[in-house]
Amino acid sequence: MESLNMWQWGDIITVSLFVVGIILFRSILSLFIKRVFRNKEGVRQALLSLIKWFTYNGILVFLIVYFSDSKWLFYSFFSIGEVNVTLFLILIALLIITLASRLSKILNHYILPFFYERHQLDKGLQFTMERIIHYVIMVIAVFVSLTTVGIDLSALTVFAGVLGVGIGFGMQNIASNFISGLILLFERPIKVGDRVIIDDVIGDVEKISMRATVVRTLENEHIIIPNSYFLEEKVVNRSFSDPRLRLTVPIGVAYGTDVLLVKEILLTIAREARVANSIILDSPEPFVNFTGFGDSSLDFELFIWISNPEEVIRIKSDLNFRIYEQLNHYGVEIPFPQRDLHIKSGYPIQEKED
Repeated sequence: MESLNMWQWGDIITVSLFVVGIILFRSILSLFIKRVFRNKEGVRQALLSLIKWFTYNGILVFLIVYFSDSKWLFYSFFSIGEVNVTLFLILIALLIITLASRLSKILNHYILPFFYERHQLDKGLQFTMERIIHYVIMVIAVFVSLTTVGIDLSALTVFAGVLGVGIGFGMQNIASNFISGLILLFERPIKVGDRVIIDDVIGDVEKISMRATVVRTLENEHIIIPNSYFLEEKVVNRSFSDPRLRLTVPIGVAYGTDVLLVKEILLTIAREARVANSIILDSPEPFVNFTGFGDSSLDFELFIWISNPEEVIRIKSDLNFRIYEQLNHYGVEIPFPQRDLHIKSGYPIQEKED
C-alpha cells in the first residue's frame, strides 16, 4: 500500500510539473509571437490560436503516453465490427476532430479574410464559403479519425441504414432544414447581410446555420426561422440582386390646392434631399404621382430611389419633416378626415287623449 501511495504521488508531481512547464512555454512563445508579428494581426491571431490548441491537447497527449500501460485507458466500452472502442481510441479521434475544428477556425477567421478583401467579395458570399469550407474540413476529419483508430467504414452501413430510417420517420424536419440550409448556401436566394420582409416584419439576415436562419429585426430582436421556410414560403428580399429600392412617400392636400405647386414643392424637396444624402440616387429621377381624389384630400405620392435598403426608415422620416415644413411655408393645407352630421327633425309625437 505504501509503494502504491508513493507511486500515485509521483504521478501527480510528474503531471503537475509537465502542466506548469508547458503553460510557461506557451506564455513565453506567445510573448515572442506578439512582438515579432506586432503589425500582422491576422498572422498573430492565427499562431496564438494554434499554440492554444497545442497547449491543451499537448497535455492530453502527454497523459495518454504517460498512462499508456494503464488498463483503464484500454478498457473496451463497446465494439464496432472487429474493433473494440476504448477510451484511448476515443481520445485519439477527439484530438483529430478538435484539430480540424481549430484549423477551420484559423482558416476562416484569419487567413481567408485577406482573400475576401483582395477580391472584394460581398458578405453573403464570404459566409457561404466559410460554411462550405468548415463542413468539408469536419467531414474529412471524421473519416480520418475513424480510419485512424481502425474502424472499417463498411461496418457502419448497418448504422447508416438505421439512421436513414430514423431520419425518414422521426427526423424529417431536421433533415429537411439541413438540406434547405445547404440549398440556401449554394443557391443563395437569401444570404447573410440581406434585408428581408417576413410576415410584414423587416430584418437583416445574420446567420444561416445547419438547421435555422437568424434574422435580426429593426427593434434588435432575433427571430430563429427554420431553413425550409425560405424555400416554401414567400419572402421579400430587398437585397437579392439589386440593392436599389424605390421609396414611396404618400401625402394628401386639401381640395382647392394648386396641384402643380404641390408637384413642384415635392420635386424640390427630393432634389435638396439628394444633395444632402448620397444614398438617394440621381437615376431613376424623383417622380410625383397624383394617385387620385380621396374622401378628404387630393392624394399624391413622391417616388425616390435609394441605394441602401437599410436606410429606408431614416430617409423617409427626413422627407416627411421636409414636406411638412415646406407645405406649411407655402400655406398648403394638409386635411384630416371630416364628417358632416345632418340631424333631421322627426314628426311630432301626438299625445293620447284620456
